Amino acid sequence: MVPLRDKNPIKITPYVTYTLIAINALFFLYELTLPPSQLEAFFEVFAIVPKEFTLSLQGQGSIDLIPEPLTLITSQFIHAGFLHVGFNMWFLWIFGNNIEEELGGGKFLLFYLGCGALAGLTQWFFSAQSDVPSLGASGAIAGVMGAYILKFPDVEILTVIPLGFFFPTFRIPAIWYLGFWFLQQAVSGFASLNASANIGMENGGVAYWAHAGGFIFGAVLGPLLGLLSDDDNDSSLL
Repeated sequence: MVPLRDKNPIKITPYVTYTLIAINALFFLYELTLPPSQLEAFFEVFAIVPKEFTLSLQGQGSIDLIPEPLTLITSQFIHAGFLHVGFNMWFLWIFGNNIEEELGGGKFLLFYLGCGALAGLTQWFFSAQSDVPSLGASGAIAGVMGAYILKFPDVEILTVIPLGFFFPTFRIPAIWYLGFWFLQQAVSGFASLNASANIGMENGGVAYWAHAGGFIFGAVLGPLLGLLSDDDNDSSLL
């Protein structure tokens, strides 16, 4: 899956996107050094635990190393497995560099972390009494995708669709590719309202509400930060 933007090459080096990928990779490498009991404790501290987050909003203190609201940020840098971190970083690389180009590094970092935090709050809203840690960069990356569909709706995404033993490629406009992805997350979110929780996320290990929420907030925050502005003079240097 690759966006085809040959006529619009990246104008700046996406240092923030590179840095976010590197930090996520370093956190995951650290996780691999932890035995299962310590890894579980690590998740309990740095991931969002909805029930503990709810208690913190009610004024009840936590014995964790960091304040519970701060997990809205720290949870974005920890992952539950190779596929989890691999797919997230792949999507961040595909879509993040183009949005960073448009917003500039500073605004993009604010945008990314803001989308991730709001996505975490969306997931918490629908599972406020769950004691299962919620973690991963998926919500922030969904925000990037929400911004991308507004800025580059007609950009074709080269996509491989397996058909038995064949792997043909198709060029799908971003508005259809990402639009279908969002619809899938929203429908799955409603379907998971009564589902039991699994490690890290709801319903089979996927935080559908974080994905859907991140996507919507990305579509809102992007324009507020000037994503749709036609003035390209200095915005890429911020």
